[in-house]
Amino acid sequence: MPVRRRSLAPALVDGVSARRGGGGRPRQARAGLGRAGEGRGRWGGWAEPRRQPPPSDMSRLPAQGFVAAVRGWRGFSVCKSCALRRFSIQPAQQKKIPNRYLGQPSPFTHPHLLKPGEVTPGLTQVEYALRRHKLMALIQKEAHGWDGLDHTVILLSNPTYYMTNDIPYVFHQDTNFLYLCGFQEPDSILVLQSIPGKALPSHKSILFVPRRDPSRELWDGPRSGTDGAIALTGVDEAYTVDEFRHLVAKLKGESNIVWYDLTKPVHTELHSDYMQPLAEIKARNKNHIQGIRHLVQNLRLIKSPAEIERMKIAGRVTAEAFIETMFASKSPVDEAFLYAKFEFECRARGADILAYPPVVAGGNRSNTLHYVKNNQLIKDGELVLLDGGCESSCYVSDITRTWPVNGRFTKPQAELYQAVLDIQKSCLSLCSPGVSLENIYSLMLSLIGQKLKELGILKSSITDSHFFKAIRKYCPHHVGHYLGMDVHDTPDISRSLPLQPGMVITIEPGIYIREDDVSAPERFRGIGVRIEDDVVITEDAPLILSADCPKEIYHIEQICGRSS
Repeated sequence: MPVRRRSLAPALVDGVSARRGGGGRPRQARAGLGRAGEGRGRWGGWAEPRRQPPPSDMSRLPAQGFVAAVRGWRGFSVCKSCALRRFSIQPAQQKKIPNRYLGQPSPFTHPHLLKPGEVTPGLTQVEYALRRHKLMALIQKEAHGWDGLDHTVILLSNPTYYMTNDIPYVFHQDTNFLYLCGFQEPDSILVLQSIPGKALPSHKSILFVPRRDPSRELWDGPRSGTDGAIALTGVDEAYTVDEFRHLVAKLKGESNIVWYDLTKPVHTELHSDYMQPLAEIKARNKNHIQGIRHLVQNLRLIKSPAEIERMKIAGRVTAEAFIETMFASKSPVDEAFLYAKFEFECRARGADILAYPPVVAGGNRSNTLHYVKNNQLIKDGELVLLDGGCESSCYVSDITRTWPVNGRFTKPQAELYQAVLDIQKSCLSLCSPGVSLENIYSLMLSLIGQKLKELGILKSSITDSHFFKAIRKYCPHHVGHYLGMDVHDTPDISRSLPLQPGMVITIEPGIYIREDDVSAPERFRGIGVRIEDDVVITEDAPLILSADCPKEIYHIEQICGRSS
């Protein structure tokens, strides 16, 4: 999915608003109010917490073995004391999943999706705990000089968004919240707290979740409750959402540093009820709330082996869906049919949803970069550009292919397509540690300029001052973006950052020649071509997650069934 080119200077990737419910209005039928009698416990007004059950003898791991098992995660060395403490990092066998449906799949109800100890498919409680541990380690570095202060991290879940009245959009969790705990219910809060008397990154993790409510569960489905939240996610404690007010009251003092995304709240009601008043109090005391978004994005930027396995699945599913959609492209064909075919093939192979509204653009419409109306007929002899991806187990793909709906490229189509393919292959060869997306973008612009001259689209006599301006006319977007749980992942991370092993990016050069461009040769007018692959950066050659999706002219024509 192309992103806007902002400048040749370090740039940020645009976010994807479609993942927040397409502009639907948020309305929280807040589910967090506790039952009468719940909420007054032994200490400071808090309810008696749901705690982790004590580990059984069989679930205890030898200290050295457990520390070694988790040390290799993204090269992060876990201290022995943190690995052995009862907060945050524990073997998954210690939890017993309730024998009932929760608010999301569990190993008990969905053994075909989740293995014991997994919170979401392929990702264990230990993996999520290590993410929280590493976040607190980053805070420890950021908080240098704030010795003796307590630190509290707060992340809000998404609310449910409604398209109209009481008709909800399919819920999609805020990905920063999801990244740190795997909990997939709306109207929830994750808190990470430093432990008095212990140095960071020691902490305890707490979830505040919607209370069990049979009357609402009759309509909306089961909720995990506090016991289910602990058992499934492996956090240390859980309470109902209304109990969060007791924690907020304790955070007003000057000895507490709060880490929270004040400028971009993801849940407007929870923010206005709890966090905005807290922020005003902290500001008056000159103890301002600290942002946390950039630290979470720094973690999300480098994928673990388990995350890459999830993205391999998403890439394979999407590639297979592309092949089936190409095969079904008989001219003339409706863009809506190809849209439906692509989505069906993704979901039939296990995808949860599409990662974003796909671009299915026939003919000259392929020159509109984010064309998503997908409601026109594609005529015989026209190309179709399909930019689509799926989400599978919280991770997404983003692939673009361009092909002739009648199965045969015309000579001008083949010339322009091969030019883009050659450029893309050169850009892919540059995907290695130490090179940045900005470096690859600069290469892409130079190569596009050369190809445009070879094709006669740009005059060979064009001056240097007009050269790059003319190139950006025919390719106005960047070469790629970061990819992960979101399509335009970690949007605050600069694309001038040197690539590192474990990063996942897209490479998507394109050339777009509008049908009304009288300065271009007539044979190329109305043709738009983009080719996009998903790439994992490794120490060696790049790993192409979308390698199974054909892009050579010969292979495309073979699949369409009309090869020469």
